[in-house]
Amino acid sequence: MSTMKGSDRAAVLMLTLGEDAAAEIMRHLGPREVQQLGQGMTQVGKISREQVDEVLDEFIKSATEQTALGIGSTDFIRSTLVKALGEDKASSILDRITMGGSTRGLDQLKWMDSRTIAEMIRLEHPQIIAIVISYLEPDQASQVLAGLPERIHHDVIMRVATLEGIQPRALQELDEIMEKQFSGQQQKFRSSTIGGLQSAADILNNMDSQNESAIMDKVKEVDEQLADNIQELMFVFEDLTQMDDRSMQQLLRDLDTGTLTLALKGSSQELRTKFFNNLSRRAGEMLQEELEAMGPARLSDVEGAQKEILTTAKRLADEGAINLSSGTEKYV
Repeated sequence: MSTMKGSDRAAVLMLTLGEDAAAEIMRHLGPREVQQLGQGMTQVGKISREQVDEVLDEFIKSATEQTALGIGSTDFIRSTLVKALGEDKASSILDRITMGGSTRGLDQLKWMDSRTIAEMIRLEHPQIIAIVISYLEPDQASQVLAGLPERIHHDVIMRVATLEGIQPRALQELDEIMEKQFSGQQQKFRSSTIGGLQSAADILNNMDSQNESAIMDKVKEVDEQLADNIQELMFVFEDLTQMDDRSMQQLLRDLDTGTLTLALKGSSQELRTKFFNNLSRRAGEMLQEELEAMGPARLSDVEGAQKEILTTAKRLADEGAINLSSGTEKYV
């Protein structure tokens, strides 16, 4: 049972509950969660009775440990903030918390195919495109961006990175897009804090290496400081601690021992432990001995080795051979 991921256990539980109960649960999930859960349910292979029992036992145990404190918390928080700060300030804060909870039109995009969204917005102004993809999850946003003309990729990313809020005119244009594509009725949107450097970095992290590099090169040509700021927030060597063990073991098969030793010279103990735990005892001991025997290394050489490993990891991720996260939404 320990080999089953959380998503696998959730899929088994849903299949056990039956259609009606499973459908009721799915009504409370977001689009990405529904997609991930649905994929997990289609990929469940032969499950033993013992495994099903363990999933159910774990669920019951988890459910009995929960309290009712979270029920109705959104309404409670809204009322409290309004009383404390007034309607306008409270709404602004809540929009940041919920990423624009009143954006029903944009929320519909999250359920749509990335190609469809790209076709829908490809002729819009890059600022409107930047606003739209900033509301999407990073992996979906990266797919939408990849489906847009290459000539505007860097422009859109730069606008995402420098986006601090939606101005009234931009809101009006966005309302018009939603009006055309959905119900025909103008949607009402509050100003929300979306986009920003982290959003741009997350989108680029989810793109394949070739597109990512091409976009960053273009951004650097226009604004080198902005490119550096985005780069600082993108997937870095220490983020490899997020990898699951299977992915880490696959990555290790593709790494040169000398490069790995040099890269680990400038890493945290947590990341070193992650690598050691996924090597055989003998290989781990040898790596430890090489690290201890290595003298001082130039920072540029260490960073070069780390970049080489990140390039390998990104390539394997692009090929679908590994996951660069532990199952959370943070990517790569």
